[in-house]
Amino acid sequence: MRCPFCGSEDTQVKDSRPAEDGTSIRRRRICPDCGGRFTTFERVQLRELMVVKKTGRKAPFDRNKLVRSFQIALRKRPVDADRIERAVSGIVRRLESSGETEISSEEIGLQVLEALKSLDDVGFVRYASVYRDFSHAEDFEKVIEEINAKIARDPGIGG
Repeated sequence: MRCPFCGSEDTQVKDSRPAEDGTSIRRRRICPDCGGRFTTFERVQLRELMVVKKTGRKAPFDRNKLVRSFQIALRKRPVDADRIERAVSGIVRRLESSGETEISSEEIGLQVLEALKSLDDVGFVRYASVYRDFSHAEDFEKVIEEINAKIARDPGIGG
């Protein structure tokens, strides 16, 4: 692993431990050349995934984009970062286990919506407004009615 400070290719692992929900390894490293310390994360990748956009264009799957989608939808919401990480890891695991190497952006969006629905109602509405391309107040009203109906059926839920 190359040192991010001086570029040396000879860094040493000082400590390794499981991170997140056991799906990755956190490694503390030190550079013997400059003394810089940094952390890396190692994850299992079952297969290379390609995302097929609505336009038909293909792009490599980027886990960080998925994380950013959650962070934007849940900005200033009381949702723990660990819960977001578990949701992202679950989506990535399902995508990699599907057996498909090409996944539509629509499928990924639906999985994000489903995860947000169980994490936070406000985050769900925020994401849905972009994903479903809301253009009128009625679009918001319809989704909020769906959430209210869900809460009426099971008062123990509701972000």
